[in-house]
Amino acid sequence: MRWVRNAAMAAGVLVPLTALAQYPGQIKKKSKDAPDLRALSVLEWTGEAGKPKACRMVPIAVYDGEKLQDGAVYMARPQPLALTGEVEYELKENGKTFALFDIENAGQEQGTWVGYGKWKAMPAPKAPKEIAPQKVDEEEAGDDKPVLHRKPHSGEPSGSGSKGGDSTNSGQSQGHDDPDRPKLHNKDGSSSSTASSSAPPSDPDRPKLDKKADAKKPSPSPDPERPTLQKSKPQLAQEMGDVSSVSSSDPDRPKLKRGKSSGPGGDLAPTLMGLPADMQQAVAVSDAKSRPDHPWTFSWANPGDEQKMKAAVENIARQALGMATERPTPAAAPKRAGTTTHRAAKPTTPAPAEPAPLADEQFRVFELAYGSGATMVLTAHTDAPAPSRKFVTIIAQPDLYGNVLVLLKSVTDMAHLDETPRMRLVDAVDALADNRGELLFELRGEGSRQFALYRIYRGTAEKLFVSGGEVYGTISSD
Repeated sequence: MRWVRNAAMAAGVLVPLTALAQYPGQIKKKSKDAPDLRALSVLEWTGEAGKPKACRMVPIAVYDGEKLQDGAVYMARPQPLALTGEVEYELKENGKTFALFDIENAGQEQGTWVGYGKWKAMPAPKAPKEIAPQKVDEEEAGDDKPVLHRKPHSGEPSGSGSKGGDSTNSGQSQGHDDPDRPKLHNKDGSSSSTASSSAPPSDPDRPKLDKKADAKKPSPSPDPERPTLQKSKPQLAQEMGDVSSVSSSDPDRPKLKRGKSSGPGGDLAPTLMGLPADMQQAVAVSDAKSRPDHPWTFSWANPGDEQKMKAAVENIARQALGMATERPTPAAAPKRAGTTTHRAAKPTTPAPAEPAPLADEQFRVFELAYGSGATMVLTAHTDAPAPSRKFVTIIAQPDLYGNVLVLLKSVTDMAHLDETPRMRLVDAVDALADNRGELLFELRGEGSRQFALYRIYRGTAEKLFVSGGEVYGTISSD
């Protein structure tokens, strides 16, 4: 009996442990307020916008509600989620949607996933709905307003006519006594007073519908096991070697024709290879929720402030590139020999030298949040041969005194692109769906490239995200 008691005690201990092991724990239901996924990509193309010669969609990041994930590897099965078929992107320029792009398929180019699809125009706005006129009740209308009354016809019950009509007379007698009532006449001249009267069945001119046998429909075969894929004559002709009779005997036989497909689907633009010089870029955003556009254009209070700030940022860029021209010192006026002057001659001031030109200059000003100040971005390079060319990118803001406050400055050359890549501005975009804009840059190295998002906050430029998981060399922020 002792081993029975011990076995029972062991069973009593094991049963709760087993039940505890099988209990999965508390399962949290998905909150209704959980944010939806938001994909960020860049569309690259050559040719005309809307009708590109070649194009591709490059995934950048996917916001999962908590942080930004790498769009090239996020939920890849095998293609990433950002390039799944039937995903629609909104192409944006400065925060405004100007076209749509539907992903059809995806593939790898040089070890990187890219998407292919069709460029679509924005749908036309819907016309406003027409307001139907309100119905007027005859009882509520005034007696002085004219009202149309319908006369009763034959077959209608007494009192079914309009208000004010004689309900004692029957509809049949009223139909015969009304001289203005239209009458239907047959071909032989006889009239019919009622609309519901049917024509006599003996009328020779009455059209008749005869059901004819369908000549194209084959008659059912008496043999249920007889194959219907081939007919006897074509099969016999194939055995005898006569092929011309096969296509001529069967009118329903499908025919193959050479030529372009006439299907409903449009042709996909060919893929874009490499980094051509005429390549254009646009921000592409795909979100499950429909969100209004948020333009990033900054409006200056004084039109002259923009030119003043642009000139100041250009001077900073020239100094960073070593292109600053020294201000010439004024030269003294020449003194004549043998003459004495009691008055000092005024020195002649030469004309200021023209500033050195900046090649491929791009200057843009953004308002990255409602009510925020101006954020200026300038990218340019020196007008020199490719081996000795230098590149500069500056992010700046005006301070309280009207001076330029530099938030980020990147300077590199062709020999150090692998350490410090060239920063090329793509556009401003709301990557986190919080109505704040981030600056999207392409980090182009010697043989590779990445994309980076920078958030401008409280006078600093913070690197928010870099695609690919690798970070290039440090970038100066002074």
